Amino acid sequence: MNYEKLFAQVVSRSKASAIRELLKIISRPDVISFAGGLPDPELFPTKEVAEIMSQVVSQSPKEALQYGTTEGQDGLKKELIKLLKETENIDVKPEQLLVVSASQQALDMTARVFVNPGDSIITACPTYLGALQAFHVAGADITGAESDEYGILPEDLQAKLEMLRAQGKQCKFVYLVPDFQNPTGTTIPEERRLKILEIVKKYDTFVLEDSPYRQVRFEGTSPRTFYELDKTHNHVITLFTFSKVFVPGFRLGYIIGPEEVIRKYVILKQAMDLCTSPILQLATAEYLRRGLLMAHVKQIIAAYREKRDLMLHTLAQYMPKEVTWTRPEGGLFLWLTLPQKLNATEMLPKAIENKVAYVAGVDFYPAGNVFNDMRLNFSYSSKEQIVEGLKRLAQTIKDNL
Repeated sequence: MNYEKLFAQVVSRSKASAIRELLKIISRPDVISFAGGLPDPELFPTKEVAEIMSQVVSQSPKEALQYGTTEGQDGLKKELIKLLKETENIDVKPEQLLVVSASQQALDMTARVFVNPGDSIITACPTYLGALQAFHVAGADITGAESDEYGILPEDLQAKLEMLRAQGKQCKFVYLVPDFQNPTGTTIPEERRLKILEIVKKYDTFVLEDSPYRQVRFEGTSPRTFYELDKTHNHVITLFTFSKVFVPGFRLGYIIGPEEVIRKYVILKQAMDLCTSPILQLATAEYLRRGLLMAHVKQIIAAYREKRDLMLHTLAQYMPKEVTWTRPEGGLFLWLTLPQKLNATEMLPKAIENKVAYVAGVDFYPAGNVFNDMRLNFSYSSKEQIVEGLKRLAQTIKDNL
């Protein structure tokens, strides 16, 4: 049977995740990996989760083990609305919130809701690889706007929107990870966020605000979210997830946005998976109800701050002077830039031979045309692995220089 002639066009637009494929290659225990975006499993609240899961099944078996509503369990939505108000000063109604299977599903759904093949969107350059995958699968024509150490440049964003308008094209949305961006670790200052909002309103589009890392701040003050800054709440849709601040295995996140837009998401989700896991929603609601989340986030912040500081110190100690890197105020990643004559993709096999791994930066660029960057994760590895792994990486870079 020749299935090639039967596949849909969407299959030809899909490609494997560079990160996921790399993780399969470097699964050997002797390889120190900075490649994944994995939380530290030593910090998972296993005792609390086990106790809460047992309680949920014993006390609410019919609700926990049955199908749930597509919009999300009422108990969880109530806790999320409370959390948003307490932590972000955001007021939402239940009709403005949809529970999803983590933010990757939210990205896929957003592409399906707004993008027809050939439609234009804009992202920062570089940007999150998983978002680029979702948008490519939908057939989006992705334009990258240039960035600096404070995120996407408003002037270049406006220039790209003006270019699309001159071509008779409507930009469907502008995708941003404003806080501790994946992959660079940069944060967009509030003044720049306000400029970006003015620009998207001028060009009749909206900001898709992806916020997985926002609560993992080590220092400084958080700028207000795009959602809060947009007083009309008509030009921002925001995605949140529990994967980085609770447990990624629950695959739990949520979308907030205009009520009429959330309704479209709900209809689409009905066709995709009917509902997000009720038992996991109930367990998360109980975790929030007990007030455990923010105490757990404090533990994460303390542990990841130490690892970031150690990575920055070790980079300064061992890297050649031609290499530069970002200094994130939070999150899970930093961005390392090599001299332009070096190609991080071509260097990766040599790094793996030296038993260290990273993600080459090329896959984070919409056009795939920049080759001298790499993303390093500091949340997963132990402190000893961070030091030894960066020594190996520095030697690999020196050998290639």
